[in-house]
Amino acid sequence: MPKLLYASTSPYSSKVRMAAAYAGVAIDLVPVKTEDKPAELIGANPLGKIPALVLDDGRSVHDSRAIIQHLNRISKNALFPRNPDKRLEAEVLEALADGICDCALSMVYERRIRPEEMVYQPWLDRQWTKITAALDLLNANPPKLPKKITAGQMALRACLGYLAPRFAGKWEKGRGRLTRWAARFDEKFPELKSAVPA
Repeated sequence: MPKLLYASTSPYSSKVRMAAAYAGVAIDLVPVKTEDKPAELIGANPLGKIPALVLDDGRSVHDSRAIIQHLNRISKNALFPRNPDKRLEAEVLEALADGICDCALSMVYERRIRPEEMVYQPWLDRQWTKITAALDLLNANPPKLPKKITAGQMALRACLGYLAPRFAGKWEKGRGRLTRWAARFDEKFPELKSAVPA
């Protein structure tokens, strides 16, 4: 069975875990701590980043979007629509959600790694401006939640799950439609809720 090296707090890992569950692809979940630089992770991804999917034949697939595309192929398009326009829409939503996470992670690491007196506030402000612009766009027109969802909606749910504990009270302000969207996602797809970042 393929092994997914992941962390429960990672939104990218979360998205992949949701996608595998939704697509019905069995994977063995192997939690790792990237800061420990475990040999198994470095062997699977020399960048030492998660998630990394180790296939039965020993090959590895890394970067969450590459893993999602692999899962989509082996599940015969369970994660993306076949219609080119609808597929593009799903891919753009996934990219936007991942982009928000990129900015949020850079803010978390800026505070976590640098001594307090060296934290560069203009950098944090710049990242937060990007995050809020993207969230405002999504709040103005939240993606639909039909019976069959895509990797784009899963990426957004993982993203909002990542923001919730780290930017509580900040990201939700004035974005009631987006917070309700996350709650509806959990109601409609309870089987995916356990994969939302912790």
